[in-house]
Amino acid sequence: MSRTRTALLASLILLGGATTTGTAAAAVAPDASIAAIPCTVDYKVQNQWDTGFTAAVTVTNNSAAKSSWAVKWSYAGNQKVTQGWNAKISQSGTDVTAANETYNGTLATGGSVSFGFNASYSGTNALPTTFTLDGVTCNVDDGSGGGGGGGGTDPSGKVDNPYAGAKVYVNPEWSAKAAAETGGSRISSQPTGVWLDRIAAINGTSTSMGLRAHLDAALAQKGSNEEVVQLVVYDLPGRDCAALASNGELGPTEIDKYKTQFIDPIAAILADSKYASLRIVTTIEIDSLPNLVTNTGSRATATAACDTMLANGNYVKGVGYALAKLGAIPNVYNYIDAGHHGWLGWDDNFAPSATLFKQAATAEGATVDDVHGFITNTANYSALKENNFTINDTVNGTSVRQSKWVDWNRYVDELSYAQAFRTQLVSVGFNSGIGMLIDTSRNGWGGTARPTGPGATTSVDTYVDGGRYDRRIHVGNWCNQSGAGLGERPQAAPATGIDAYVWMKPPGESDGSSSAIANDEGKGFDRMCDPTYTGNARNGNSMSGALPNAPLSGHWFSAQFQQLMTNAYPPL
Repeated sequence: MSRTRTALLASLILLGGATTTGTAAAAVAPDASIAAIPCTVDYKVQNQWDTGFTAAVTVTNNSAAKSSWAVKWSYAGNQKVTQGWNAKISQSGTDVTAANETYNGTLATGGSVSFGFNASYSGTNALPTTFTLDGVTCNVDDGSGGGGGGGGTDPSGKVDNPYAGAKVYVNPEWSAKAAAETGGSRISSQPTGVWLDRIAAINGTSTSMGLRAHLDAALAQKGSNEEVVQLVVYDLPGRDCAALASNGELGPTEIDKYKTQFIDPIAAILADSKYASLRIVTTIEIDSLPNLVTNTGSRATATAACDTMLANGNYVKGVGYALAKLGAIPNVYNYIDAGHHGWLGWDDNFAPSATLFKQAATAEGATVDDVHGFITNTANYSALKENNFTINDTVNGTSVRQSKWVDWNRYVDELSYAQAFRTQLVSVGFNSGIGMLIDTSRNGWGGTARPTGPGATTSVDTYVDGGRYDRRIHVGNWCNQSGAGLGERPQAAPATGIDAYVWMKPPGESDGSSSAIANDEGKGFDRMCDPTYTGNARNGNSMSGALPNAPLSGHWFSAQFQQLMTNAYPPL
């Protein structure tokens, strides 16, 4: 639980010298009523190096609601803000002002807003002691309760947010493919995930780099800076029991082979002291655990393959084993896949999924301390933020939740889902400092089809369908979606509780082939990748919305890459 400190304690801390990372101390009498505090500021140094630092600031307003705001503080040293996000930050001498952007000026009573910045300094980086919100002095929270995206380090030596103050590895193989495309040089320097999706990917092949080669390349890119390497660990036995395009090479019972031939070799490489200076982010086994919740038992969406994996427990065992082995390495940060809002956002999926994830995180010797956070929307298309309608809207007395698109879901976009699911995960026993990642590689939905405002209020369906950015035919569609665009570019700490927006799925890599293609990669043909398919229970018996002429999953799909660039939002 976070606490406040007295002014005396604050002065003792500052006189003793500022630490390299930390949080500003409080300046409020110990018996002050929390209700009497007009505002609270949580200022965290997330990462610090010889000449600069990254900080995150969260302001909570306990007074009357505001339509605009400005936070001010002063530095005791020569700190200079060089770059900011989610606020307009200016500086005059030692005095800093952070004012709202046009999109986050509303600050309700009890509401919070977060922003961040990079700054330079030399000498001592003393923490500010006094902050004001619109001229009123705020209490300063020491932030000891964590909260995702925060700063400092935990007892293991891991930083709270590995992305803060760090570069992220640019995969030279993906970068070369992107740069070879017309217009691709605009994004070819963006960082993307490296997919370890079969045993052969560990050592590499004659045409692809192995894990050590990627880590060596990351060291070369790193220089004297901090560097994140993003890996997708993805080869569970009976993998993706409800999606044939991404079936894996291991059979449902081959848990021992998964452990000894896949996870153990990966762990051995990552534990090499040569790579100790890298921050290695692992996305653990996308898609599989959520299938145990939504595609088993008596549900209309159930499959025999998913029932088998629920019964034999090998998804839970495999994830637990991976977390335990990789989490024991000091510079590895595990993020478990948490589906997306159009999969787990319904009441009967939301809480049960969090409970199942806790079960997996405490299996095979793993503990919740092996989980640094969760990732949503991996390789999916769910819009980051729907601005033209909310879950609380009604049309002619009918709730948005009753529209065909939302269909009683609690969430309409990924950001609201990820933030709420983080709270649910903490409630079932995950550490309060966990952070979320959101894959924004293909959820921009820009271009000429992007709505500029709400739909017509003729009915709740015209209102939602006319205003939604996500232009899929059905929220259950997932394969090579026609009309999709690149989303927000990768960035650290973009919102409360979010460690980063990432491009974990490399744009331009296919989700699956449009027709059956013989292969030695264990990949089947899923009709959801066939543009002529009329659907099943998992997508409301709708058309698949898939692009034609797609290659096998993971293979380069030039037509899709070009469309993603054309429809990028923000535009390229």
